Amino acid sequence: MHRYFLNLNYSGKNYNGWQIQANTPATIQQVIQEKAALILGHKIEITGCGRTDTGVNAKNYIAHFDSELDLIANKNHWLYKLNTVLPPEIAINDFMLVNNNAHARFDAKQRTYHYFIHQAKNPFIEEFSYFMHGQIDFELMNIAAVELLKASDFTSFSKLNAQTKTNNCAITKATWNMCGYKQWRFSITADRFLWGMVRAIVGTLLLVGRNKINIGDFKKIIELKDRKNAGNSAPAKALFLVGIEYPKSIYI
Repeated sequence: MHRYFLNLNYSGKNYNGWQIQANTPATIQQVIQEKAALILGHKIEITGCGRTDTGVNAKNYIAHFDSELDLIANKNHWLYKLNTVLPPEIAINDFMLVNNNAHARFDAKQRTYHYFIHQAKNPFIEEFSYFMHGQIDFELMNIAAVELLKASDFTSFSKLNAQTKTNNCAITKATWNMCGYKQWRFSITADRFLWGMVRAIVGTLLLVGRNKINIGDFKKIIELKDRKNAGNSAPAKALFLVGIEYPKSIYI
């Protein structure tokens, strides 16, 4: 038996997130499992590096599965075959042979998300970016974002009733950068993220950028550990999981 890591991209627009759900077939995980089984000739159980919410997108998402087939010897053939049966919103970029105990979720050392905002009407990015009119102070939001690096408990930015043992995360990067004409990208990296955390952080930072709250208020929101004090979650369509880092020792 071989274990493989899949590297894939997907648009979450028409899907109810990554995780298989009893009440809908429209999840990324279910679609890949069903389509891959047709090509490989056997059922697979695919495990993702983490859940993404309805409408959230991913680049270089990692998932693992087991198969007795040697997929590496003719990798391009298998990549082509898999991609022909998957819908346009899902693309397999690569797969890698890993140790049999390697785990896409639990072996991940850090994850990076990007969130996109544009302030000039642009039909070519509208589907994957959040249009916001009016003055936004991105420099002030960068100053506020430094408070995230000082904190460890992010209960204030987690969805209520999330079934996690701890709300502690170690954020190592949180910055806004211009990425085009009146286009901005928020990059955030951490060892783990809570359910809805990034969108809640973005929504709260935008309150700072629009002078609805000040940096002291933002710091207090973190300290209070109460989701009701934070801002509304930013729209899902502009959020991308873009990178997962693993120890090199898991690859064969």
